[in-house]
Amino acid sequence: MVFHAPQVSRMTLRPVLTALALVLGVLFAPGFGLVSGTTDAYAVTKLTHSQATSRFSSSGITWSSSGGCSNRNVATCTSFDQLNLPTAQGAQTLKSATGCALNITGGTETGHASGTYSHWNGYKLDFGKTTCLTNYIKSAFSYIGLRGDGAPQYKSGSGNVYADEGNHWDVTYYNCGGC
Repeated sequence: MVFHAPQVSRMTLRPVLTALALVLGVLFAPGFGLVSGTTDAYAVTKLTHSQATSRFSSSGITWSSSGGCSNRNVATCTSFDQLNLPTAQGAQTLKSATGCALNITGGTETGHASGTYSHWNGYKLDFGKTTCLTNYIKSAFSYIGLRGDGAPQYKSGSGNVYADEGNHWDVTYYNCGGC
């Protein structure tokens, strides 16, 4: 018994191949996160201030503001508007892993250093220093050297980076920390 494949013209295949190329291009394009490492920026879900504070409250995480406000455009406020979901989840993971009291002192408000992985872009949070938190970071994470400004840095197993800025920890969340 002999099977004959149906004749397929190039005109019939062209739309199928074009669609396949578009799908593969989107799936593997930089910026979509499917093929990204811990240092590749990727599209993430952004939270409102209210959504973030709800998550933090449910995990027992507190926050404070030197200006007593949450306006993203005022440097003395502590805002979580436009915070990346994995950043909020990373804070929740840290709270769960450490059992320490966590107080966030800096979020997405203006006044921090710029760059792709910045506070403004939703990748960073500042945590008030406590002995419990400092001991956990220094014992559980790997020391990776000094940052350009001299801050000692520690890297978690998931790739997030904790920088000791003296009176607080500046944390860059590339992911949710194993949530």
